[in-house]
Amino acid sequence: MSEDLEEELGEEKEKEKGKGKIERKKRKEKGIYSLYKIENNQIARLRPACERCGPGYFMADHGDRYSCGHCGFTRYKPIPEDKKQTPLNPLLY
Repeated sequence: MSEDLEEELGEEKEKEKGKGKIERKKRKEKGIYSLYKIENNQIARLRPACERCGPGYFMADHGDRYSCGHCGFTRYKPIPEDKKQTPLNPLLY
């Protein structure tokens, strides 16, 4: 009877282990290689520095804008001519 009890307890523990745990994806670590690029033995910055904070603070790239995580300054990227939207006709409203 003790063997049956041990088997049941073992099965319950296995069920509890798998219950409620969510597997999370591991994020890729961002290193210094994402901020600088080496060309012709020269270092080039890939992101602009914040205009308010100075050259030590890089701005984050958010697709259509750059923003500083330190002070919150936001600079919008220029829109290319081919992607600019034409204004709506005001006579329709």
